[in-house]
Amino acid sequence: MSRLSTLEKLSTSSPVIAPSMLKCNFSRLSDEVAALDAAGSKVLHWDVMDGHFVPNLSYGPMVFAGLREQTDQIFDAHLMISNPQDYLDTYLEAGCDCITIHIEAVPDPTELLTKIRSTNRVAGLSLNPGTNLEAIEPFLSLCDLVLVMSVEPGFGGQAFKPEAVRRISRLREIASPETIISVDGGIGPETIGDCSAAGANLFVAGSAIFNTDNYSEAIAQMRSLAEDCRISESSQE
Repeated sequence: MSRLSTLEKLSTSSPVIAPSMLKCNFSRLSDEVAALDAAGSKVLHWDVMDGHFVPNLSYGPMVFAGLREQTDQIFDAHLMISNPQDYLDTYLEAGCDCITIHIEAVPDPTELLTKIRSTNRVAGLSLNPGTNLEAIEPFLSLCDLVLVMSVEPGFGGQAFKPEAVRRISRLREIASPETIISVDGGIGPETIGDCSAAGANLFVAGSAIFNTDNYSEAIAQMRSLAEDCRISESSQE
């Protein structure tokens, strides 16, 4: 999928729910992807962990390559790893459509963000809750996407940190209107509305989808809540 095609599907004009595959049933991974296809999901969010940048391990490029032909969904790879420049090519080759790196791992991400874009993929930059927004400001023009972590990265199922809403709002003020603002951590029916009203449009949700009996209903409910809050916020301006 080309960068422009991916950006079109992730357009800031409407909310997009991205199931966080860290919370899926790994013993039935192929079935989970098929179920999310049937549920109308557009994006699969993959948290890549190396046990060094974050204190946990997850999956790698072989998993993505094995599933790539099964689905047309966007593969959104969130590289929570040290030295992402050493592994970028393997994730590109595995078929990832969107690749996000961390400012904490690469204090000057100019070269990496430029390379991601040059390979016709969506370039993303993420920051942890304790990192000042000023750290990513010089690089916003190189970002198609900014991912705001609303929990400490490493493990799923954590509680949402409310200060993320303020950070999203500030990002929406200083970033291009076309910049996709994503939020990851503790996203569910209780938190998605505030994030949407603040300006986020891509919502990474794990437990709120995978802990339910109906993925389609869970995704549709959160999308509707995000849309309603966006409309409400716009009508008050």
